[in-house]
Amino acid sequence: MSEPLPERLLYVERLRRRLRVRFGGMWIADSERAMLLFEPGRYPVAYFPESDVAPHVLERSEHATQHPDFGPTSWYTVRTGEQHVALRGAWQHTNLPAHASELQARVAFAWRAMDAFYEEDERVLGHAADPYHRIDIRQASRHLVVRHRERIIADTKRPVVLYESGFAPRWYVARADIDESALTPVKLQTFCPYKGLCSYYSIDIARQAAWSYPEAYPEVSRISNLVSFEPEIVTVHLDGTQLHLEPGQTVVPHGPDRNLDVAELERAPSGGPEATANG
Repeated sequence: MSEPLPERLLYVERLRRRLRVRFGGMWIADSERAMLLFEPGRYPVAYFPESDVAPHVLERSEHATQHPDFGPTSWYTVRTGEQHVALRGAWQHTNLPAHASELQARVAFAWRAMDAFYEEDERVLGHAADPYHRIDIRQASRHLVVRHRERIIADTKRPVVLYESGFAPRWYVARADIDESALTPVKLQTFCPYKGLCSYYSIDIARQAAWSYPEAYPEVSRISNLVSFEPEIVTVHLDGTQLHLEPGQTVVPHGPDRNLDVAELERAPSGGPEATANG
């Protein structure tokens, strides 16, 4: 290109998957024509054609905002009965510039406000799935040593490395190569939409120095019950070179998302849509 790219580059693309939204015990959106908006600093957001949204569930509210790129944005209350009401549960851009016409007459639902989103009959957690997000796991024979102060926590020549789109590599170690007496479980649990439920460990006073996916999703099951260590909290050497956090290893906060609790997460996505219809 003869000119540099703009600082904020947004684009939309057809999802090419059936995407459904569940709220208040009913399907309120069902579409094979959803568009994904890719916006800097946020995970993808799905926009549904108005015609693929159930009638009478959207009530326009007085709340309005201004999107920096798309202009005026109107917000809706989502209602499926007196007991199931989500204030500001959906939004729509109402005066789009010509170059953003792909989003005309489309509605996006606030992920945290809905009961669940599904691709076909499998629940999607956290945010709309990014079709460009990829995880590759490779077996290595490199020498990885983890220390906290003078204590060796892990020593292995068979680490597993996980490569994930947008993130620097993460190294995982089999428990047989770890001094597990050094690991103290902490109550914190988080989830990754691509890997599953994550548990954390402290090492002495170094909190959340390590983590593990006890039962990673089938697609990434090779890291199940392995342990990875945070190189800015403990000392990690790979073939004699100390590792440090790299750009891209920090999770980017994002907007439309669902703040699931752990109990709900552990129920999904197995069991089909009816198993989690009420969140």
